[in-house]
Amino acid sequence: MRAKITYLVTAAVLAVYFVLAGGRGLALLRIGTPLTVTFGVAVLILPVIGVWFLWKNTQFVTRANQLSAELEAEGGLPVDELERDGYGRILRDSADEVFARRKAETEDAPGDWRTWFRLAVAYHDARDTPRARKAMQRAIALHDKKPVQA
Repeated sequence: MRAKITYLVTAAVLAVYFVLAGGRGLALLRIGTPLTVTFGVAVLILPVIGVWFLWKNTQFVTRANQLSAELEAEGGLPVDELERDGYGRILRDSADEVFARRKAETEDAPGDWRTWFRLAVAYHDARDTPRARKAMQRAIALHDKKPVQA
């Protein structure tokens, strides 16, 4: 729940920024000199890129949550079997052990979105966010029966 609140607050702050930056960009365009028009266009590009990025991330999070709910309904969510230290942090050896099992499971059934979902969770637990994201993207593509990039 904390992650959802953080995401919503961040999205709201970005939306306010996009509106403010867009307003400044339009103000620069209204001045009409070649220099201010150039700066106005440059300032307007930032909110456009930001809105696209926010939209793509929101789509990704929404789809990942839908897959999580579906896997939970099937009883297939990975069980938290990780060992933790006294501060609650996951121990590296424990994460590596679970990751090895999840990777072998995925290699045995590479076309199953469920194994890719569990592998994404294992990558996340091992603090490898880029690979976790790629594995989740593959799980989403397999679930949606879209072509999967190698």
